[in-house]
Amino acid sequence: MQMEFHQLERRWEHLRVRHPARQRRLLASLAEVGQQTPIVVVAAEGQADRYMVIDGYKRIAALEQLGRDTVEAVVWPMSEAAAVLLDRSLRLSEHETALEVGWLLAELEQRFGYGLEELARRFDRSVNWVSRRLALVEVLPEAIQQQVREGKILAQVALKFLVPVARQSLEDCQRMAAIFAQHHCDTRAAGQLYAAWRKGSPAIRQRILGNPELFFKTQRQAQEKAPSGTGAELLRDLEMVTAIVNRALRRLAGAAATELDRQQGEVARQQIVRIEKQLQRIDQKLLPEKETHVEPSATHHDSGTEHSASEQARDRAGTGDLPRGGTQGPAIELHHRAGDAASGESRTVPATDPGAFRPVPGESRASP
Repeated sequence: MQMEFHQLERRWEHLRVRHPARQRRLLASLAEVGQQTPIVVVAAEGQADRYMVIDGYKRIAALEQLGRDTVEAVVWPMSEAAAVLLDRSLRLSEHETALEVGWLLAELEQRFGYGLEELARRFDRSVNWVSRRLALVEVLPEAIQQQVREGKILAQVALKFLVPVARQSLEDCQRMAAIFAQHHCDTRAAGQLYAAWRKGSPAIRQRILGNPELFFKTQRQAQEKAPSGTGAELLRDLEMVTAIVNRALRRLAGAAATELDRQQGEVARQQIVRIEKQLQRIDQKLLPEKETHVEPSATHHDSGTEHSASEQARDRAGTGDLPRGGTQGPAIELHHRAGDAASGESRTVPATDPGAFRPVPGESRASP
């Protein structure tokens, strides 16, 4: 049915985050082909010819911007609370941030009197899951939440950086939020400023928040001077791995482990084992490069099978086949230190002594 805008109650609009780019695409589509999908409404309780909008706030805003007078709507024959919960279940494929979920939970708690247990049952989640998302709404000032709704601050930025700052200092949180909104910070830029704030002393924190332009300029200059190439990319990848592991630890610190059942816990352990193996492989690939920068000793040498075989062949060939760069071979160095008579003048191990090439007991060896 066609409805006029004055018939619509938009009580749930504040639960949605605005995305300016999406809104522009929707506006262009509506201008070109018109409304293709109706909005969803329910009859307002105790009000004749009034309807509560459940879904379609972006379409309504775009149609108003285009100067239209009516909107096509479908009426769901159910209560307002049931319609809100059904709408959310139908939109599960659309990514919702924890802050948006927190808004919905807070509204259901306040307007319909749902307790934590009832909300957990309706959302098929634990009570702890519900309480943690409600806490997000309670800790962030309303003014900052409004900036998130309007799309001035990314929801992920608010969750990852503004929430922990708000728990320490509401004043710093408000100043940081203003910086994020003014400079249109993405997650990377916001993360850099938050990391500097978290590590800094009170004086440094005030300096960062007082002159964010200088901070961002310094960050850009550092990135421009940063070395490029495969080595730099590898370091950045490892930094990302470290950040992800730290985030996983923070999730566990937030009692996320209690939400894992036995099967999920086993899957998590298997993933950890895989990660450890991959890190060991990376370390083994870096090991030869590290050893070229240290003096060989009885406890630091490359004992790989292929290298040992080639060293044996060179040692038997004569005194001229030392490793490149003049570095002594591990076996030769060992005999030299033991006072071997043959190594006094030349560092060649006699070819007639087969025992010289056996592994020396007690020597540390590289892992396979």
